Amino acid sequence: MSSARRQFLRQLAALSVLPSLPALAAGVPLQRRYGSTDLRLPVIGLGTWQQLDHAADSAGYREARGALYAFLDGGGRVIDSSPMYGRAEARLGDALADVPAPERAFVATKIWTRGEAAGRAQLAHSQRLIRRPLDLVQVHNLQDLATHLKTLRAAKDAGTVGSIGVTHYLASAHAELERVITRERPDALQINYSLGEPEAGDRLLRAAAELGIAVLINRPFASGQLFGAVRGRELPPVAAELGCSSWAQLFLKWILADQAVTCVLIGTSNPAHVADNLGAASGPLPDREQREAIRQAWLGAS
Repeated sequence: MSSARRQFLRQLAALSVLPSLPALAAGVPLQRRYGSTDLRLPVIGLGTWQQLDHAADSAGYREARGALYAFLDGGGRVIDSSPMYGRAEARLGDALADVPAPERAFVATKIWTRGEAAGRAQLAHSQRLIRRPLDLVQVHNLQDLATHLKTLRAAKDAGTVGSIGVTHYLASAHAELERVITRERPDALQINYSLGEPEAGDRLLRAAAELGIAVLINRPFASGQLFGAVRGRELPPVAAELGCSSWAQLFLKWILADQAVTCVLIGTSNPAHVADNLGAASGPLPDREQREAIRQAWLGAS
């Protein structure tokens, strides 16, 4: 273990910023099957969009690295990055280099460019920066889809990419995504889904489940809009029923109640927020009535 990692863990223990981690360590956080494979992954993942876009010697990177270590120590595995996240892939590679067992991380990234040569170059650059096998590479926002799927299928056949996915973050793209996953049968689909953006639950999630495609969720808090509506408000009675100690956990359990969801990606560089988010992976999930109670509590606050 590196000296930086040891120092972080000592500070973490002294500050007691991870009160829920002992409880998680006593059991196993909720896991779900990754698409049609036998692999099972924890249902809470970590995004890196703004969190890891820092210089290597910056305080911002040190904080984000601490959150990433807290995530892995709390049982998390799925980490999602992208070439368009600035320095995030490089910092992810740096942070994972100090993890004793980096293979426990399930690393996802993306291709976001045009042209076969550019796509191949971007993939190779991501592999150099992250410095470990890529478990999932996704065609971001369906850009130049056919070209990049060809590249990724060749990489998967060669064993340099574990699985292939497609992504988007807008509900307006869901109809096209449904056509794409039906035609192309990728291993994974990443989409937006939350109380504030529930459209994927109408058809797209059902289609993915029927096809055996893993589903990663982005924008689970609708870029923070969900918290704006409930700021300063007490938790509703359904929170106690589900063992939730925060609105974040309620929002995440509302998503996880849909069995088509494999993993929810949350972007944070705060170790305490990491612990809170991981708390949604323990305890019961809401049934239909409890899920509606969560929705009504949020609507009443918004």
